[in-house]
This record gives sequence, C-alpha cells and structure tokens, in this order.
Amino acid sequence: QVDLIESGGGLVQPGGSLRLSCAASGFTFSSATMSWYRQAPGKERELVASISSNSLWRNYAGSVKGRFTISRDNAKNAVYLQMNSLKPDDTAVYYCTTANDGTVYWGQGTQVTVSS
Repeated sequence: QVDLIESGGGLVQPGGSLRLSCAASGFTFSSATMSWYRQAPGKERELVASISSNSLWRNYAGSVKGRFTISRDNAKNAVYLQMNSLKPDDTAVYYCTTANDGTVYWGQGTQVTVSS
C-alpha cells in the first residue's frame, strides 16, 4: 500500500518561508521520481517541482523557480519542498505525488496560506 503523508503547511506572511515534508512508504522510494503539486481555490492542480530518484535532475514551475527548492532523503523515504519569499499567489493545498506500476498516488495534501 502506497502512502504519502504531507506535513509542514500553515499560515505565513508574505516574504516568509515554509518547509513541506512528505513521508513515503509502500514502494521503492529510492527508485521513484517524486513531485509536488498544488491546487488553489477555483484553479486546476499544477506541477510545482519534481526530483529524480538520485536527485540529479530537478524541475520547477516558472512561477516558483528561484524561490522553492525540492530535495529528498532516500535514507528517510522523504521528500521536501523548501519555500522562500512566499507570495499570496502561493496559497494552495500542496500535494506530494509519485507514480508506481502505472498508478499515480497522491497524499492528502497540506494547506499553505500566505497572508498578512
């Protein structure tokens, strides 16, 4: 059973930082590409960042490039999203995701709210 459990969301002021974590289990984490998506109210879910299994390849949405950093710890089966210089437009539910044996798995999401 694949489980992805996100944590670290919350309320932060514009310009602030948050670090999201995703604890993974039920699959070979060290072989999996991992991604973060987000969905804002009334908008479609969008890709934020992805990281390859060995961390050599990372990809970011243009709107977060230079502000967000995706990383992983294969020894801990965890993936992270460091978010700096947060803006109100970053307000969304953030999801951890991976694909395994042809099935895409999603966590339950963690709410990030950027507001003064």
